[in-house]
Amino acid sequence: MTSARRGAEPDLRDVVALNPLFARPGEATELSRFTLPDRESLPETAYQIVHDEAMLDGNARLNLATFVSTWMDPQAARIYAEAAGKNMIDKDEYPSTAAIETRCWTMLADLWHAPDPRNTIGTSTIGSSEACMLGGLALKRRWQHARRAAGRPADRPNLVLSSAVQVCWEKFCAYWDVEPRFVPISLEHKVLDGHDLDDYVDENTIGVVAVLGVTYTGMYEPVAEIAAALDRVQEATGLDVPIHVDGASGAFIAPFLQTSLVWDFRVARVASISTSGHKYGLVYPGVGWVVWRDTAALPEDLIFRVSYLGGDMPTLALNFSRPGAQVLMQYYLFLRLGREGYHRVQKTCQDVALHLSARIGAMAPFELWNDGRDIPVFAWRLKDGHTANWNLYHLSDRLRARGWLVPAYPMPADLTELTVQRVVVRNGLSLDLAQAFLADLRAEVAYLDALTGPMPTGGTRPGFHH
Repeated sequence: MTSARRGAEPDLRDVVALNPLFARPGEATELSRFTLPDRESLPETAYQIVHDEAMLDGNARLNLATFVSTWMDPQAARIYAEAAGKNMIDKDEYPSTAAIETRCWTMLADLWHAPDPRNTIGTSTIGSSEACMLGGLALKRRWQHARRAAGRPADRPNLVLSSAVQVCWEKFCAYWDVEPRFVPISLEHKVLDGHDLDDYVDENTIGVVAVLGVTYTGMYEPVAEIAAALDRVQEATGLDVPIHVDGASGAFIAPFLQTSLVWDFRVARVASISTSGHKYGLVYPGVGWVVWRDTAALPEDLIFRVSYLGGDMPTLALNFSRPGAQVLMQYYLFLRLGREGYHRVQKTCQDVALHLSARIGAMAPFELWNDGRDIPVFAWRLKDGHTANWNLYHLSDRLRARGWLVPAYPMPADLTELTVQRVVVRNGLSLDLAQAFLADLRAEVAYLDALTGPMPTGGTRPGFHH
């Protein structure tokens, strides 16, 4: 037996107890939870412990909070297993994987209407957060070069973005010393839409972030309208401000469902686009992508060349070693689905989202914020005056007891008094499962509405941070 506290009686919270059926002769029957064990275990024993510990995780199919892919077909799983040891950074050892990475971002450049995909540049990343940060770094570096070339100071950059951006943009501004200028959303302006943009842009603005599928609600920010507002700013001030499109989800939805929407490189101000392959790109986590309009949009001094893994290897990333398997799985899905297949998968998700939102919006307590017509994500609020006995946090807790994860959380700055719930419809949430969710939702609403007094305090905790 190995104790977590040497020389002391073990605390049951500090040890993992092994079922006698799984223990082999001579093996410990308890293992430390927080210190490295002194002795080896058989692989079967270690597997059983890890398997049983992970068994308490939630059912991913019932998680209506996450955007991240939770299912791939068996052929993709085989690729995953075969390529688990491939290191994406080692292009000398894995040249075929490196070539496939280039094919993937070139396909995305074409999908997003790059003027000349042969003259563009892109890379895979560990997720869309890293992709956003690379896009932001390129904006900052281009601004710095232009300022220094003009003999102007380059030490006070700012970035304009919605108050409803994902937390990765707050991290970018904090990590790279950029002032964030948050444009607050409101009941009149539910997303960043170019309204009053001239109040936030000045000579130190490195760019504006437009989100194609806001994390809080799933709504698109109108890239063309934001660009038009920046055109007016340029006419008035001479400032030429580029746009980065954070298409974490929408960049894999709009090309297949909203083909007439102009949001991508067809908008001249769009310098770069990022997306998440492990969201609506349908790959297991983690993989993201970022593509620049052309090579001029990515300063050369952000690309590093190393020789100590063999060859002359250019690298553009915040990480160094990272998995290559997800890149291969993305390529597999591009070949497996094509435009037609991606359209069918995303349309099915959108149909389920519209089915759910229509029925939830018709329920007496609720008022929809949006209906899932952009990315298949929608949110609702509790109608003012409906009840003083319960709130959406209570409903979230009741649904969790049935296995469903449906987050409740406050909206961002200037709307923090407004709480919403959100459903993310991913591949795998079938219409049958959606019907089961609706039945459980109606049952829990009926239970809460039947209360003769308020729920106990404690159901007002804030949700997770976006």
